[in-house]
Amino acid sequence: MMQMNSNEMPMDDWPKDMLGLRGKTEAQLTRILDTAVQFRTVSNRAVKKVPTLRGRTVIMAFFENSTRTKLSFEVAAKRLSADVISFSAATSSSKKGETLLDTAKNLDAMSPDAMVLRHSQTGAPHLLAAHFDWSVINAGDGINEHPSQGLLDLLTMRDHLGDLRGKRVGIVGDIRHSRVARSNIFGLQTMGATVCIAGPGTMCPKEYAGLGVEIAHSIDELLDSVDALMMLRVQRERLGRAMLPSVEEYASLYGLNMDRLRKCQSHCLIMHPGPINHGVEMMPDVLDDPRSVVMKQVTNGIAIRMALLHLALSGQSGV
Repeated sequence: MMQMNSNEMPMDDWPKDMLGLRGKTEAQLTRILDTAVQFRTVSNRAVKKVPTLRGRTVIMAFFENSTRTKLSFEVAAKRLSADVISFSAATSSSKKGETLLDTAKNLDAMSPDAMVLRHSQTGAPHLLAAHFDWSVINAGDGINEHPSQGLLDLLTMRDHLGDLRGKRVGIVGDIRHSRVARSNIFGLQTMGATVCIAGPGTMCPKEYAGLGVEIAHSIDELLDSVDALMMLRVQRERLGRAMLPSVEEYASLYGLNMDRLRKCQSHCLIMHPGPINHGVEMMPDVLDDPRSVVMKQVTNGIAIRMALLHLALSGQSGV
């Protein structure tokens, strides 16, 4: 059984929704990370399943393409013994003009316990959370947040670096359009880390200084001072030529190659939310370096998503 420390938030007071990391307390984030650590053991068992969410129904509603996040949430829900319904936006009535709220009302009639939602519209999960009693877990909304990715990144960094207070984390790339960057900024700062960002001026606006981050003019300014370096995916589907003249130029100025990696501290973690544009954000040999924890991020993603579903739905049942 998972035991709750006296200083932890009672389950009855745990929020029903996970909409973002902004505004979360250090105690809340630590509770999620610690719960995920317990659930990691499930993946090492012969039978990779616990009865925590038996009889509960979780809807996977992805209105944007996704591979890693969708599969990770599905695996997490099934390992908790939940019934999983995958909702395909490509074949839904949303293609006929049905609104998100109308779609959700129809799904509500099926008595779900939770919905994992990815949507191109910023604020979509907040809209559903305000209208329905079931839990809403944000799997990425517009350019706002991607909280489960931020949490799995925090867990990966904590695994390797220990207490994150006082650590320096560099985030490089298209900060402007990255919900991953925003969740990481909020989460890391709450845990006491300093965040430094770098990218082309069109992708790394000065307004981000208002979030309390340090802004570097180039990736090279970060290399010898950060404890972790997160390379963001160049989102070609969101960008026009005004944002990015060419991927070749970006790779030359901001890509992580072995020459740059040699300037990093020996303990510096190399991270990427995936999928990777090989030869753009980082070179293939960088991904193979012992300091790369990209695959460990994927593994931690399942545990974090199990923890989020558990905390939202299961009460005090244990691993």
